[in-house]
Amino acid sequence: MELLSNLSLGFSVALSPTTLMLAVAGCFLGTIIGSLPGLGPSNGVAILIPLTFTLGLDATSALVLMTAVYYGAMYGGRISSILLNIPGDEPALMTTLDGYPMAKQGRAGDALVISGVASFVGAFLATVGLMLLAPLLARVAFLFGPAEYFALYILAFSTLGGIASNNQAKAVIASCIGLGIAMIGLDNSSGLPRFTFGNLHLMDGVDFLVAIVGLFAIAEVFFFIESHGAKSSIGVKLEKVTVPIRDIVSSIWTMLRATVVGFIAGVLPGAGASLGSFLAYMSEKSIAGPKGGFGTGVARGVAAPEAGNNAAAGGALVPMLTLGVPGSGTTAVLLALLLTLNITPGPTLFTERPEVVWGLIASLLIANFVLLAMNVPLVKVFVRVLQVPPGVLLPGVTMISFVGIFSLSGSYFDLLLMVAFGVLGYVLRKMDVPTVPIILGILLGNAMEDALRRAMVLSDGDPTFLLSSPISIGLWIAAIAGFIAPMFLRRFIRKPQAVTD
Repeated sequence: MELLSNLSLGFSVALSPTTLMLAVAGCFLGTIIGSLPGLGPSNGVAILIPLTFTLGLDATSALVLMTAVYYGAMYGGRISSILLNIPGDEPALMTTLDGYPMAKQGRAGDALVISGVASFVGAFLATVGLMLLAPLLARVAFLFGPAEYFALYILAFSTLGGIASNNQAKAVIASCIGLGIAMIGLDNSSGLPRFTFGNLHLMDGVDFLVAIVGLFAIAEVFFFIESHGAKSSIGVKLEKVTVPIRDIVSSIWTMLRATVVGFIAGVLPGAGASLGSFLAYMSEKSIAGPKGGFGTGVARGVAAPEAGNNAAAGGALVPMLTLGVPGSGTTAVLLALLLTLNITPGPTLFTERPEVVWGLIASLLIANFVLLAMNVPLVKVFVRVLQVPPGVLLPGVTMISFVGIFSLSGSYFDLLLMVAFGVLGYVLRKMDVPTVPIILGILLGNAMEDALRRAMVLSDGDPTFLLSSPISIGLWIAAIAGFIAPMFLRRFIRKPQAVTD
């Protein structure tokens, strides 16, 4: 009964005209962003976050819009993977293995429809999982003390660099940079300034959104400039789009199994959609065996990674809402949005601000049907987005970034700082240093420091207190395993990039 009453509250929020319109708009914008090679959900959400402040949206409306963009980008990433053999984002990498061969066989429309249905199944069931699992995990979170939270933050830092980087050492360096930036400002305990170098603008620290928009959106602008606005072109012509009922029916169990695998990968802090997509594809390939034809253009090879990565996207919202720890790079950006709106994710969020959580869940349930409706009959519209030159997108991205950040703070210094972060993001990406751990360090650095200090006060400086409970020990073991595992998994997940026409 409690679940039904919570859903009733959620739908009363989600079905308001404004919230419904924002969910539809977010789905549309997200699909467009996802279809553009290289942008992906993290960049898309970071680029559009300033828009929420420009429009003056409240917390629920802003979160609904950005999560709809997130889901839409996960749907849209398959378009360029299938037509161009270029992943829209890293989670869509596995879709190229069978999606592009299907397109080369003249079945591009079938591949897009199958992937759209698989994305719907994965995302919808993951949202149901979020609805059922998040309240339970929120109750468990009350068992967490400072030692457990510190171990949880270590787990997030150990895993979030993961497969996104070619080198774990670079992920560690990125995390240290983020933690260093988080130390800028007044010390919470002593009130003394740290790393401000006498600059009054830095006394309050570095704003999350300034860093995020700089590292993602402005850095992307620099890459657009470097490419000289080169136009993209369609690699495979899209003919008539039909619904391949037989292929969809034969792939139902594949979609369901991939959804379970992807959702579990998403719930694990730092695993994310890339690992969910990879594990879903590889598990289905092993089930099918050599006669399954995976890699030659089979429907199940398209359905598995798409269901897996969209389920992981929904699963990643679980630790963000219940523990305040992002499960992926995009949820790290969403966490920054919540903190900026003075909403602290965690177990108390479900009791103190139920309209935010349940309004979001109800909006996502609706958004999945909207995305299914958009991504099957309107797929030709989104395909045309691939022909938009970056030179047209460049001014829009720049304008949204500058206007949004200035409307948030009204400070010219923040604009300069945003550009500086853009240069830093550009340089780091050139060096293949992941930027997501930097964002995570800025977001969680102060909370991690506070948890460590409280643990040391409670234990009178005894470091073994950090291993004083089964929960903290389990989290430390998971952190060590999460840091080491990508070193072995990366050799397998990077192989598909060598696939050619």
